[in-house]
Amino acid sequence: MSTEHPPGDTPHELTELLHHRLDRIEALLTGGAEPGEGATGLRSAASASAPASAPASASAPDPAPVRPVWRTETEAEQRWAVTAAILVAVGLQLFLPARLSIHPRWMLPALELGLLVALVAVHPHRRINRSSRLLRTLSLALVAAISLANGWSAVKLVRDLVHGGGATGALALLGTGGAVWATNVIAFALWYWEWDRGGPAARARGVAEYPDFLFPQMQQQGVAPADWEPGFLDYLYVAYTNATAFSPTDTMPLSLWAKLLMLLQSAISLLTVVLVVARAVNILQ
Repeated sequence: MSTEHPPGDTPHELTELLHHRLDRIEALLTGGAEPGEGATGLRSAASASAPASAPASASAPDPAPVRPVWRTETEAEQRWAVTAAILVAVGLQLFLPARLSIHPRWMLPALELGLLVALVAVHPHRRINRSSRLLRTLSLALVAAISLANGWSAVKLVRDLVHGGGATGALALLGTGGAVWATNVIAFALWYWEWDRGGPAARARGVAEYPDFLFPQMQQQGVAPADWEPGFLDYLYVAYTNATAFSPTDTMPLSLWAKLLMLLQSAISLLTVVLVVARAVNILQ
């Protein structure tokens, strides 16, 4: 017994009809693309509408290098503080007994005052904003003269203390030892101030690649103005703390010469304090 299919309802015809309907639906979804090209058209439209992604090899530009604070150009330092310190050092030298001074006694103080006047005459501005070979020579000669006078006094004082001579009263001894100690602080403060990053004028221009002394204000942002620059009083504080603690406190020496200078100052201060205090206690007993 045979089964007859209605016309147009054979499996082959049904399959073609289904394919035709699917092609029409796909053409409508792809915006009118021809049958058979719907999938390709859909992918092409999606690719065209998608934003182009950046190449995998592309990367963000490197951030600009941070400029160290000691390379920043700042306003030049005023000279009043260092001038006052030099005058105090000269006065302390005149206060010392004659036996502790280089003779004639007036020679080194007069030389120091003469160099100070010469510095002011060559550079009369109240801010130290210019440097030259002449100014540099006069400045270093002035600091050397103060150091020479005080070094001579310290050696004579230590010799007197070791051999039992010198001042007979405890107060006189403490006054003499205190004058030598204070002048030593001022002299080394001047050395630190003159040599750190080439001196005050060079520090204001920010020309040194690396600092010789690292102050706390140079290590952390927000604790000082962005244009902060150490002045003479900062170096005087460094010299004072080094002379009392016999070691660095909050400011670290970085260069070799800075470490050697602080080592020498600590040794002189320790020797002076120990001998003077010991002799004064012995006199009081």
